[in-house]
This record gives sequence, C-alpha cells and structure tokens, in this order.
Amino acid sequence: MVKDAYEQTAASIVEAVGGKENIATAMHCATRLRLVVKDESKIDLEKIESLDLVKGHFNNGGQFQIILGTGIVNKVYEAFTGLTNLAEVSKEEFKNTAATKLNPLQKLLKTLADVFVPILPALVASGLLMGLNNILTAKGLFISGKTLVEVYPQFADVAGMINLFANAAFVFLPILIGFSAAKIFGATPVLGAVIGAIMIHPDLLNGYGYGEALANNTIPFWNIFGLKVAQVGYQGTVLPVIGASFVLAVIEKTCRKFVPAILDMIITPLISVLFTALITFVVIGPMMRFVGDSLTGLVLWLFYDLGAIGGAIYGVLYPLLVITGMHHSLVTAEMQILSNIETLGGSPTFAVVSASNVAQGAAALAIFFLMKHDVKLKSIAPAAGTSALLGITEPALFGVNLKLRYPFVAALIGSAVGSGYATMMKVLSVSQGPAGIPGVIVMRPQSMGQFLVAIAIAFVVSFAMTFVLHKLFSKKATV
Repeated sequence: MVKDAYEQTAASIVEAVGGKENIATAMHCATRLRLVVKDESKIDLEKIESLDLVKGHFNNGGQFQIILGTGIVNKVYEAFTGLTNLAEVSKEEFKNTAATKLNPLQKLLKTLADVFVPILPALVASGLLMGLNNILTAKGLFISGKTLVEVYPQFADVAGMINLFANAAFVFLPILIGFSAAKIFGATPVLGAVIGAIMIHPDLLNGYGYGEALANNTIPFWNIFGLKVAQVGYQGTVLPVIGASFVLAVIEKTCRKFVPAILDMIITPLISVLFTALITFVVIGPMMRFVGDSLTGLVLWLFYDLGAIGGAIYGVLYPLLVITGMHHSLVTAEMQILSNIETLGGSPTFAVVSASNVAQGAAALAIFFLMKHDVKLKSIAPAAGTSALLGITEPALFGVNLKLRYPFVAALIGSAVGSGYATMMKVLSVSQGPAGIPGVIVMRPQSMGQFLVAIAIAFVVSFAMTFVLHKLFSKKATV
C-alpha cells in the first residue's frame, strides 16, 4: 500500500473528528488508533466508516477508538501525529487524560479493572498449573475409576508440588491485590503488600472458617480500650484489600504533606500501616466483606439457583455490558469466586463469557457469506470474526455486528443458548484465560469436553440465526 493512502486516511480522520483543535491527545495499540477528543458531538461517524482502511470504531473509557489493524495503525498514527503536531505521550498520561471524561461510576469500574490487569498473569499461570494437577489427580479422566497418580505412584510428589505452586497466588491473593491497588491509588506498593499480608496473617482466624465460627459464636476478638475487634482474616476476599489500599493512599499522601522530609522514611510508613490496619479491621474489612459476599452471592445465585436460565441471562447481559465498558464490574466477583476455588470447585462465569465471544465471532463470519455487494464489510468480517473466536470481540462487535444490528441480535441468541448449556452442564474454569476457543486450557479437566460443546452450540446457533434474521430483514426491506 502506498504511503499516500496512510496520509490520506490520517487527514480524513483528523477532519472527521472535528479538526486537530478538537483532539486532546492520541496514541495507538496493536490494532487501534486511540483518541481523546474534547467534544464528541463533532465526530462525523459516517465519514470515518466510509474510509477504506477503517474496520470499525467505538467509544470506551473516555477514548474514541478507530480499528485499523496491525501493520496499518502505526503508519496511520505516524501520519496522524505529523498532521496534528501532537507530542507522543506515555500510556499512563493518555489514560489520565481519558479518565477526565469519565463519570464517577465509569471511573470506579476502570479503577477495578486497572487493579486486576497487572495480576492476571499470576492467576492465569496458577490456573493452568491447577489444571495440570487436576489432569494428574482427576479420577476416570484417562483410566476408568482411577487417577494417573494411582496408576503411576511415582508422579504423586510431582502432583503435590504442582498443587502447591498452583495454590500460591490464590492463597496470597490479598498481597498481590494490595501491591497493585496501592500503586493505582498512589501509595507505596510494598506498603499495600504489607497491608494485604496483615489481612491474611496466620495468627488470625482463617477467613474460610468465618461462617462456621460465626454460627458457633466462637469468633476471637481483640479488646481495644473497650472496643471489640474481630480477629478474622480475609482469605478469599477481594474488595476489603482494595478498600484498605485506598485508605492507605489517603493516609500516606496526607502524612507526606506534614512530616518533615528528614523523618519521612520513618514516620510516614509507621503511621500509614498502623492506622490503615486499624481502620481495616474495625470498619473497612467487615463492610467490604459484606459487599463482596453479596456481589459474589448474586452471581452464584444466578448460576446455581436459576441454572441454565441464569447462565442464559448472563450470556445476554455480558455483550451489552461490553458495549458500555461496564463488564469490568464483573471482574471483582470473578476474582472472589476464583480465590474460593477450593470450596467452589471453579468459576461458572468464564465459560459463559467464552460462549458470548464465540457467538459474536460466528455472527461476524456469517456476514462474510451474506455481504456480497458490500466489499468493505466483507473484507472486515473474516478477521473480526476470527479475532472474536480467540477472545477479542471489539472488531466484530463494533465493526460488523452492531453496525448491521441483526448479527448482534443473532449473537445474543447464540450466546444465550450456549451459555445456558454450559451452566446446565456445570462447566467450571480454574483461572482467567483467553475467553474464546483457547479458553479450554483453563477449564477443569471434567469440564473441557462440555466447554467445547457449549461454544460449538453458541457458534452454530449464532451463525444460523444471522442467516435467518438476514432473510427477515431483507423481506421487510422489500415490502
């Protein structure tokens, strides 16, 4: 492709978003040009959609993102910055600029997502190790009535070692979250890790035994000048340590305003940890434990009490939340479920998210066969659909399905059916992972086959319904 094509596309984008004076900042990722514009009402969406190199667009998190594709976006960005004279900014600076355009709820959801993203590799690694351990210890997976360890005892210690490696990230999850959350809120990350460690200290009543101790009235207490403070740990929780990290940041920043620089290294960490820990056990912990348990309980009620219907509801709601960016709010419940994997056996939500993504991909791929005269859409659909099958839905969702509407409806139907089946068959994951076909690697061994069946159902139903709805819409158009 000639250089002029990239420059022409860049110039057209500048004009379509209201001119360079309407652009606050810009950057690009592997496939998308990301812009923060001052007045979104000035964006000419029709003009952007008419550009040959543009495969789609969407608004998310205060950013207007234009999908261009790998190998193209960097060249368009180079021409774009040359035309607008925008200075290159860091990822952090770009996010901060975009955040100024978010409402309070969007900022809260973005913060939750930012806390979890850095620790996802640890959880994915732990989940895969857990899956490997399950392969060695699952009865009847390869040999009827027996585990591999029972048949080959020499692997028993290997399985035990892998199990220890797999559990570590979940056992010490509050430490990981404390470090990440403190960094996000502007506190010293290692102090956030200390707060997380305090919350799961072995001298405390293990959080997993809290319910039983509460029922038996055997919860131990500290007596702090007449104030009874429960000596209960926060294993298997998520929100309490995030709340504690926020308070830590407030206290630490306040201390730095008043403590002389010569005493800062001594006084600030002391006051920050002491008062944050005290406030955590008195107020934040109990309150956030209730909120977290309620949120998790709502998700589990949807799946375990409503069964297939609940899974179908989740499967329909998920892509709707993706459109608004509010799907990040589901991360908290997912993390809390995964941190209780020993008691729950796994998370039912990941299979549903995978079925939803595959459904969007199937609908986009169907458009490739249906759009005989729309050359641009026909060229976008295969790559967008394949991307969704692998877990990245934005190109299919915004570039194809929402643009035509009926493929999106078809995908919702396919997602509902596939998700309902996955929930009915109790398909559980042991970790986060690529939420598409590759997601089979983070399923429990007992769930792998049914997971593949569930996403196959989602694919077939979405693909077929796209053809059906296309015919219906075509008939209406000719009437």
